[in-house]
Amino acid sequence: MLADIAGHLRCPVCRGPVRLGEGALRCERGHSFDVARQGYVSLLAGSRPPGTADTPAMVAARAAFLAAGHYAPLARALAGAVAGLLRDAPPYPLVVDAGTGTGYYLGAVLDAAPQAIGMAFDISKHAVRRAARAHERAGAFVADVWRPLPVADAVADVILNVFAPRNGPEFRRILRPGGALMVVTPAPGHLSPLVEELGLLSVDPDKDRRLAAGLEGFTLESRREVGFDLLLTREDALLVTGMGPSAWHADMSQLKERLAQYPDQLKTRANFYLSSFKAGS
Repeated sequence: MLADIAGHLRCPVCRGPVRLGEGALRCERGHSFDVARQGYVSLLAGSRPPGTADTPAMVAARAAFLAAGHYAPLARALAGAVAGLLRDAPPYPLVVDAGTGTGYYLGAVLDAAPQAIGMAFDISKHAVRRAARAHERAGAFVADVWRPLPVADAVADVILNVFAPRNGPEFRRILRPGGALMVVTPAPGHLSPLVEELGLLSVDPDKDRRLAAGLEGFTLESRREVGFDLLLTREDALLVTGMGPSAWHADMSQLKERLAQYPDQLKTRANFYLSSFKAGS
């Protein structure tokens, strides 16, 4: 599958086409990028990951929390929306997951769209190692979403952007005419009252304005709210804190001590916006 996906990639150094051969992706100018034994390829081209790349602990927390099925309703909603968009697509439509994390949501989308293939990008090699095993029809790559993506022009039928940075100009460049950008963001009240009780980071009230500003040239086609109740254990609460932005600010040992005072069944609510955008002409 990586050989098929390689046709949609571009060398991050010279922007030329790449081909898979002898355990590496190579372009005609000789730039080479090894396929790691875990199945992913780093396309950072010598740049170093920023300090905000997910750590091994954050990735492990996310993998455990998602594997428990807590966000499965969101994955089903996203997969159903993308499958609907791809219903009339040409054979082998390409889904690009920009900021894929462990590849959980891309895997759900590809399950719902059996003709599609996927590209998973993330700046964290720890996350991409897991994303490489997310689905047999996906290739996983280390890349910085803030920089030019190592993807050819106008090849993506759908771009997924789930709790991740948004590079509007690059998203427009790689989308096919008529393609869609699916963005998932936390909605007000997400993980309430857990957020308030534990002093975690809450949803930025200015998030919608910043989302629109970062996607200049895109038009919002639809937006739906996806919300559902959660019953979390104390360990689940630690995982959901440790997998997101609060992990950079919270003292996890102190948080564990605080949670020990709570019952082991914590009621909270997950709340998200699922937004579909189209690029203007």
